[in-house]
Amino acid sequence: MALRRGWMLFPLPFCSFVCIFLKTLRSSSYASFPRRYSLYQTSRNILGPEVQTFLEENTEVTNSGNLTPEIQLRLLTPRCRFWWERADLWPYSDPYWAIYWPGGQALSRYLLDNPDIVRGRSLLDLGSGCGATAIAAKMSGALRILANDVDPIAGVATLLNCKLNKLDPLPILTENILDSELDKWELIVLGDMFYDEDLSDRLLQWLRKSIWTHGTKVLIGDPGRPQFCGHNIQNHLQKIIKRTARFHPA
Repeated sequence: MALRRGWMLFPLPFCSFVCIFLKTLRSSSYASFPRRYSLYQTSRNILGPEVQTFLEENTEVTNSGNLTPEIQLRLLTPRCRFWWERADLWPYSDPYWAIYWPGGQALSRYLLDNPDIVRGRSLLDLGSGCGATAIAAKMSGALRILANDVDPIAGVATLLNCKLNKLDPLPILTENILDSELDKWELIVLGDMFYDEDLSDRLLQWLRKSIWTHGTKVLIGDPGRPQFCGHNIQNHLQKIIKRTARFHPA
């Protein structure tokens, strides 16, 4: 069981929370994407067709066992070879993107159920993983979307998932955006990012700066990890919904 033994799945409580980080929201103009961003509009621009083929052969297309049956995703499930294979045989970085984490499920469900939150607005999906929340935002009418994940394989998976859901490829940034100059976003969404204390501190600092600079609204999805519940970000949060996430793969 390589996924369970070789790749650590963080212990997860049963329920997920979606919170608003602070409460400010100001209208903002839709600036063009900065040139410094490496945006990819088609899957052939990321890593090459052999990576896409590998992912297609070693993931399962599913829309069951989670909170968003409207969205089809390529995920690692017990019917996939590498769910059971030794982790060191996986040729790329750890495939955290191949799990539909509960915080991301709750965020995606919230956007699908409340499209007015994103319709006509600009949105950054931070730590986008499989791209489910960015896809939910697109389905809900977001005007400008950027999916950001430091793992380029996650970018390939996101583009494949866009194709599955009959959507045009989403712009993708595969670099650490926390080290970049702030861009203007009306909404930032992030799920399951508070799993490390140092990262949590950096996220709080970066999100506060974005809110102060651009009046951004932030939605956070988290299943109640200690690094989230015990962090001082809780002093700035308003819980808006609590969902039971069906986490185990189909």
